[in-house]
Amino acid sequence: MIRPEFPRPVRLGPEPRQLVLEATAEERAALALRFGILAIHALRAELDLVSEVGDLVRARGTLSAEIEQECVVTLDPVRQSVRARIDLRILPEGEEPADEDPDSPDEIESAGGSVDLGEAVAEQLALALDPYPRAPGVSLDPPAAPEAAPAAPRNPFAALAKLRGP
Repeated sequence: MIRPEFPRPVRLGPEPRQLVLEATAEERAALALRFGILAIHALRAELDLVSEVGDLVRARGTLSAEIEQECVVTLDPVRQSVRARIDLRILPEGEEPADEDPDSPDEIESAGGSVDLGEAVAEQLALALDPYPRAPGVSLDPPAAPEAAPAAPRNPFAALAKLRGP
């Protein structure tokens, strides 16, 4: 069994709760390795858990992180702030995610009356990462070619004139 890098098991219940999840230096280093990025300097999530109809629990809040990735053009380190909204539906045990509507909240399974919100936050961070980070001022576009002198307009009858001869 693979041990998650940022485990935060949370016991579910009917009472509303507020949680703050913050990754340690070791957890951030392990997540950076997992995501293939240079570093995660900070990772924090603030979540509100509220029970909904049908034994569902809704987790809403914000994710904030300071990360460092390689520029896709120069390979220089690029430090970025990540801010993302989190909206999760925690399903009752035995119910599988439907994921039919891409605009609906992400659904995660619970087991034994608890859920690992640290892993859910890590997955949300992975989705929020810039897939093509660039250093400031760096473009993916090739450099523009120098402008050539404008060509003289072509005469459509020039080819016929050659055939006619002198």
